[in-house]
Amino acid sequence: ITMPVNVVMPQMGESVTEGTVVRWIRKVGDHIDRDEPLFEISTDKVDAEIPSPAAGILAAIHVKEGETVPVDALVAVIAQAGEAVEAGPQADGVPEKTSTVTPQARAVGAPASTAPQSTPPARRTEAGDDGAKRADAAEAQGGEGGASRAEAGEVQSREGGRLRSSPLVRRIASEHQVDIGSIAGSGIGGRVTKDDILRVIEGGASARPAQRHDSGVAPRNDSGVVARAPQGPIGGAAPAFVDGERTAVTPFSVMRKKIAEHMVYSQATAAHVHSVFEVDFTHVDRLRKANKDDYERAGVKLTFLSFIARAVIEALQYAPILNASHKGDTVVYSQDVNLGIAVALDWGLIVPVIHRAQERDMRELSRGIVDLATRARAKQLKNEEVHGGTFTITNPGTLGAQFGMPIINQPQLAILGVGTIEKRPVVIDDGIAIRLRSYLTLGFDHRLIDGIVADQFMALVKDRIEQFDPTAV
Repeated sequence: ITMPVNVVMPQMGESVTEGTVVRWIRKVGDHIDRDEPLFEISTDKVDAEIPSPAAGILAAIHVKEGETVPVDALVAVIAQAGEAVEAGPQADGVPEKTSTVTPQARAVGAPASTAPQSTPPARRTEAGDDGAKRADAAEAQGGEGGASRAEAGEVQSREGGRLRSSPLVRRIASEHQVDIGSIAGSGIGGRVTKDDILRVIEGGASARPAQRHDSGVAPRNDSGVVARAPQGPIGGAAPAFVDGERTAVTPFSVMRKKIAEHMVYSQATAAHVHSVFEVDFTHVDRLRKANKDDYERAGVKLTFLSFIARAVIEALQYAPILNASHKGDTVVYSQDVNLGIAVALDWGLIVPVIHRAQERDMRELSRGIVDLATRARAKQLKNEEVHGGTFTITNPGTLGAQFGMPIINQPQLAILGVGTIEKRPVVIDDGIAIRLRSYLTLGFDHRLIDGIVADQFMALVKDRIEQFDPTAV
């Protein structure tokens, strides 16, 4: 005898008491397998796709998209054929009293009998040596979180833009030889959903036609440097404008609202001061190039961010106040370095945490950075991976920013911003030399950290990077 399975709002963090349903990935009547994504939620800690707790048919939805409910509140019911359940609000917003799941309920996950053939996506080429060098530099520095978007479950579209998709979608695409890059995704940030690809396979929708500049060469600016085209709308697409109106108003997303509140709170709480140090990465670059092949054979990407993280972890052992947090009128010191790595998302920013980072060697640290960034973009982080951080690193330099003035991630006391790492002329022994250098910015809370302490810490980080121990790689 089977019983309907209740789906409840999960708790995504110790202090989280509620969550907002952002999007239902499945509709009433859809068949779903256990652990397949059912709906997306947003909390003040994380955005995440919530898997189905059981296989069956989505018999009822009790919480509409955009609605916020407490943790453990009933949001949906999964049932088997023939089971009667009480239904919640449907797509048209009209609730029904009861619903009976029939054997004829639509099984979205059923395989199609035929599939259209599609040619593989054209490989994107860089325009000239400048473009190749820029790409190499960005890969070496590591993105926000040190992971490439391809590793984060994204594919390259024919236009050169990037589209996100889940492992399930990529598996279906591979089985049916469908080019995900040619599909216009309906999910958040252009994500290609399972419904999108099944509509293409079943012939209900067509793939987006490939477009390409005739020359195949990226435009150059007045200085002759290759100008990188935006990978889709910067900061997200504008909403649809109503005819006759010159403006459009949209509400904050749940994540954007929480980010705004957190940043304003941090600015109002901490006495922000910033200190900027220029650091030479020439030695680290040699070590990275000498070891990156070995790392890649082990499935690990070795970036400058890995070296920076290791240097920060070591320096924090000598400066425990920078690894502390404040709570009321007290300071909370931590034996562990729980390192937060800021990860830029298409829909906001999140800071997953590598707990007890001081216990990891370079390879484990590199793997952890990439893994967290990958799962953050795929909305697969666990609740314990988004809280408990003691120090944060953010990496705005991947797009060329010289340095930034980052806001402290409360209740932490400090944050490190990494500027672009590039070749610069410098004076060495009264001569001009070309060295690989970057500006590192420490933002710290002057209520508890004095300027001399912050600068001593940064001098130690600088020394650890410039004199990096080759045996530690």
